[in-house]
Amino acid sequence: MSPWHAAQIGDPVDSIDTPALVLDLNAFERNLKRMADALKHKGVRLRAHAKSHKCPEIAKRQVALGAVGVCCQKISEAAVFVEAGIQDVLVTNQTMSANKVARLLALAKRARMGILVDHLQQVAILRQQAQSAQVPLDVYVEVNVGANRCGAAPGEEVLRLARDIMASPPLRFAGLHCYHGGAQHMRLPDDRRKAIESASDIARQMRDTLHEAGIPCDRITGAGTGTFWLERDSGIFNEVQAGSYIFMDRDYSDNQPGPEDLLFEHALFVRTTVMSHPTAERAIVDAGLKASSVDSGMPVVWQRPDLKFLKASDEHGVLQVAASSTLKLGDALMLVPGHCDPTVNLYDELVCVRDGHVEALWPISARGALL
Repeated sequence: MSPWHAAQIGDPVDSIDTPALVLDLNAFERNLKRMADALKHKGVRLRAHAKSHKCPEIAKRQVALGAVGVCCQKISEAAVFVEAGIQDVLVTNQTMSANKVARLLALAKRARMGILVDHLQQVAILRQQAQSAQVPLDVYVEVNVGANRCGAAPGEEVLRLARDIMASPPLRFAGLHCYHGGAQHMRLPDDRRKAIESASDIARQMRDTLHEAGIPCDRITGAGTGTFWLERDSGIFNEVQAGSYIFMDRDYSDNQPGPEDLLFEHALFVRTTVMSHPTAERAIVDAGLKASSVDSGMPVVWQRPDLKFLKASDEHGVLQVAASSTLKLGDALMLVPGHCDPTVNLYDELVCVRDGHVEALWPISARGALL
């Protein structure tokens, strides 16, 4: 943790120290409202994915605009949001750790909690501890709908898992988790549409199979920022888990938009300073690998076509400078991160700005919550 803040409330944006993670509140609030409006009256609820922001202040604003609760990827991450008062949390992950299950059940005494399974051994661990503690827990079967990451194979395996959960009170079979993460970043709109149509068909078949077996399946959850309107309109999904829509990153902006796509604004930036300008063609900023994740590629310099972010080392970012550029030593720049989620995890707080001044500092309280 830094010994000081990058800014204080009331400071002008120009005085924010660097590197700093900056949130444009006007764009952020427009993104929040756009998502809420897109789901209103559609019979589809939002369970916002908190792994994108790890910030309880943001989760509270999402819930205030209609989100049922949040998703988390880790149980320790979920604990931060329960402590902050979020009352409905789904851990969109599996666990084989008895210690983690015990912590999850402790949270389930304070809030409605859910978790995913894709193997009978996971159900057995949950059942043993939930029955011992007599604490109810929502359990979703994750179905592999095309992402080829976690998830039970569609068919008998899904049915077997649902039956095992149904026979294991106080576990509650809550529904199917059908998330196609890879579809979010398919560049062409027709490819994204086809991927979600396939995922929806699998989800529908699994729901119908469960119903035929006498197992109610009231919730089909999944979707992300890059395709959520396709799941929303599928007639099968009734909950979406979009997260990045509040921030948007360079990777999402690389998607070619289709005529029906719902677009969001860049609201998250890394503010950085030109600390070296050794040649006319090269400048160095103070934001490197420890300031912006590059797993999805380099950041872009916001509204500066004369500059290209070429590469990063631990504490340095190297810019290519066009011959026509007026860039000077000491200039401050805004970067749009390649991938917002791991970038957020690098910082202790969001510096929230509006109309040229710092309005708030929001702690990223679940930063580093990896257990």
